[in-house]
Amino acid sequence: MSRFKRAGQGGSLAGFRPEETPSTVSSGQLKAARKSGQLDLSGRGLGEVPQDVYRLNRDTPQEAHHNMSFGESDRWWEQTDLTKLLLSSNQLTRLSDDIRLLPALTTLDLHDNQLSSLPSALGELQELQQLRLSHNQLTSLPVEVCTLKNLCCITLQQNQLENLPEELGQLENLTQLDLSNNHLKGLPSSLGRLTCLQTLNLSHNELRCLPDCLAQLTKVKLLDCSNNQLTDIPASLSGMLALEQLYLRHNKLRLLPKLPAPALKELYVGNNHIEQLQTEQLSCLTAISLLELRDNRIKVLPEQMTSLSTLTRLDLSNNDITTLPASLSLLPSLKVLLLEGNPLRGIRRDLLTKGTNELLEYLRGRIKEDPERADEEQTAMTLPSQARVNVHNITTLKSLVYSEKQAGRIPDELFDAAADQSVTTVNFSKNQLTSIPPRLVELLPSLSEINLGFNRLGCCSPDVCKLLQLKHIDLRNNQLRDLPSEMKNLTKLCSIILNYNRFKSFPEVLYRMVSLETVLLGNNQVDEVDPHRLIKLVHLSTLDLSNNDLLNIPPELGLCASLRCLSLEGNPFRTPRAAIVAKGTDAVLEYLCSRIPT
Repeated sequence: MSRFKRAGQGGSLAGFRPEETPSTVSSGQLKAARKSGQLDLSGRGLGEVPQDVYRLNRDTPQEAHHNMSFGESDRWWEQTDLTKLLLSSNQLTRLSDDIRLLPALTTLDLHDNQLSSLPSALGELQELQQLRLSHNQLTSLPVEVCTLKNLCCITLQQNQLENLPEELGQLENLTQLDLSNNHLKGLPSSLGRLTCLQTLNLSHNELRCLPDCLAQLTKVKLLDCSNNQLTDIPASLSGMLALEQLYLRHNKLRLLPKLPAPALKELYVGNNHIEQLQTEQLSCLTAISLLELRDNRIKVLPEQMTSLSTLTRLDLSNNDITTLPASLSLLPSLKVLLLEGNPLRGIRRDLLTKGTNELLEYLRGRIKEDPERADEEQTAMTLPSQARVNVHNITTLKSLVYSEKQAGRIPDELFDAAADQSVTTVNFSKNQLTSIPPRLVELLPSLSEINLGFNRLGCCSPDVCKLLQLKHIDLRNNQLRDLPSEMKNLTKLCSIILNYNRFKSFPEVLYRMVSLETVLLGNNQVDEVDPHRLIKLVHLSTLDLSNNDLLNIPPELGLCASLRCLSLEGNPFRTPRAAIVAKGTDAVLEYLCSRIPT
């Protein structure tokens, strides 16, 4: 009886709030939250958190005052403590100190609000494991947050942070830390104490250098430092023994970093100021699979690149390379070589459009060596491709290859062998496929690159749009006329190759894919492009519209400031004149800008 008496005494205060701000949470939601321990209030337009949410596990439910007979499922006194509170996509400008009344929280999601500060009471949520604060207006992180010993993941991207507390190093169980899109100019030295960290995102800040303490993060697998002001990478980063992916795009690097990181598989150094590659730096990359060097100022490739024995993808787009060393053809694992936007001499353009295999075969033919050794090399490189299932490629290179078989379908045994192997690359080029293999979706957690070129595809299945990790897709030399609208879901897609298809217009969905950096649409029947929509593709640096049916080049195309390579030759337009087109992209864009009506 005393239990009900105490409940009755507290009832007059339970859920109390001023009349002008009534609760926007129904009693049904609160009742369900008491049973499940979870409450989702995302996207409700809330300006503040209702008081009865904070007091969910403190006060007697309102219905208890009206109904004293409870069924087995309505025993509110047997309630579960709230462990998960989702408040994302509201209009919260502050969080009350009353958040301390929910000490059992393990997940607190506040992303996409208007918070400019956080209460110190957050430090009392000692069970908290996930704290999502992205897309707010935070200028600082309270020291009390650094006392949350159980915190595994904290997301702070898209805020206004200028610095971080030195106490950040106390979060020793942290595995994920996202600080991207802030105003950070430096990092606390205590960052090196986050020894459980596996993912660290520092992109889109104002960092001019990286601290040596990062070398202590021996479990970090992914480090993203893109879009900063970095001019150099400390050699100490080689101490990051687990590092597999390193993003250094859009910085001010003049040299390829010398990083003997033993596990490094993917290195992205595009959009920097690199002018030369040195054999010494390349020889450090003993496990490299993907090397992106696009949009730099590289003029010469070193002759000795054979140390890159594990390299499967090399992106050299939009550099100043005039010649290719024949030694490139000796890289045993190289499957994709991208060279668009380079002033190459001595290599026919039609050879470049035929794909990597033909180009490497051409370069191999330029190597002068004794016939006996040549036969040995050919045998060593040919035998693996003769196998129906190349287990080495799948397990070691994470590559599923079934190319040049002239097959109408892909054998199921290939997909069976790739199950649970985290395959990142698929090459089904040069077959007779009329549709995209439906079992590709089984690889969706890891697949980032697909080559389906030189087939007979008449349409692109929407299934491919489920591969949300996809960054590169090659669909050249097919029979495509359009792309599915669902392709807009591929928010990580950087390049798409559509040369030699049957497109009569610029694919509508591509205008909505702001992540695109390369669009190759040469040798189709495209008759117009919309420059006003192309301008919105702020990362687009390579656009190939050669050999199409363009009768008019709109002057506004000159406003696409991100373009570094624009191919227009082989179209029936009269202006700009062929002499201007021959001078290159800069001359064409300058001419087009001069034609814009003032």
